[in-house]
Amino acid sequence: MTTYASKRTRLSFREWLCQDSVAGVICSLPFIIGLIFFLIVPMLLSAYYAFCDYNILAPAQWVGAKNFVRMFTADTKFIKSLEVTFFYAFISVPLRLTFALIVALILLRNTRLTGIYRAAYYLPSIIGGSVAGAILWKRMFAIDGTFNAVLGMIGIESKTAWLGNVSTAIWMLILLSVWQFGSSMLIFLSSLKQIPQTLYEAARVDGARSYQQFFRITLPMLTPTIFFNLVMQMINGFLAFSQSYIITQGKPMNSTLFYVVYMYQQGFEYFKAGYASALAWVMLLIIGAFTGVLFLTKRFWVYEGGA
Repeated sequence: MTTYASKRTRLSFREWLCQDSVAGVICSLPFIIGLIFFLIVPMLLSAYYAFCDYNILAPAQWVGAKNFVRMFTADTKFIKSLEVTFFYAFISVPLRLTFALIVALILLRNTRLTGIYRAAYYLPSIIGGSVAGAILWKRMFAIDGTFNAVLGMIGIESKTAWLGNVSTAIWMLILLSVWQFGSSMLIFLSSLKQIPQTLYEAARVDGARSYQQFFRITLPMLTPTIFFNLVMQMINGFLAFSQSYIITQGKPMNSTLFYVVYMYQQGFEYFKAGYASALAWVMLLIIGAFTGVLFLTKRFWVYEGGA
């Protein structure tokens, strides 16, 4: 009697290749290889270098926790970059999500031009994070830029270098972040369409006003989407880089020195790769802690259906 094992040995290479399990592994190989060599291996190396004195040009020398001790006791720029990054993230993200939700509510109504409006509002999210978008923003808020020119047209003469002023530079970067609200807006718009219209009909029958419908129906039903957008956008806020590096290089007086920009400077300008690796792991722990807090508090304000 022919056994199952002997039948398997008679499979041709083509038949073996076409099996679901084998085909699945082969199709997943590019992702698996990329995950191992471009994420896991670099993370392990970074964890090792965080405890080393390593300048890229010479072999790493183990120094234990020296990098972390220096970071928390002697590096004033580390503290400053944390302050700037936290301020940027905690101000820009709520403003961006609020603006995205308002625009999503406006675009919820279907008209002939709705598709064009949605594409136009999403466009800044595509170009806003690019080098060209950053350079455009830099020129807009220069002394002879568009912003001052517009102020002059309405009778307000201004010679302010908005990106060169300690008190206004960070706000210009926050404004750039809020302008890139398109992706969050589309997610809100998709969620708004999933809210059952019967809830609004019942509310109108009971005499609920528009603002009551928003706070009692729309907002609670959107809390899962708000939670998702909040987590993703806060992580992006903590990891902001191009806005500061291209537009201000952390100036003036480190008022726009984002954490990732400082980490980049340590690693690729001062060639202190070991210290930069330690900075990277601290930021990873900060993001992990903040995300963990959000998930722990989720059950108190996120509506997930049910009783």
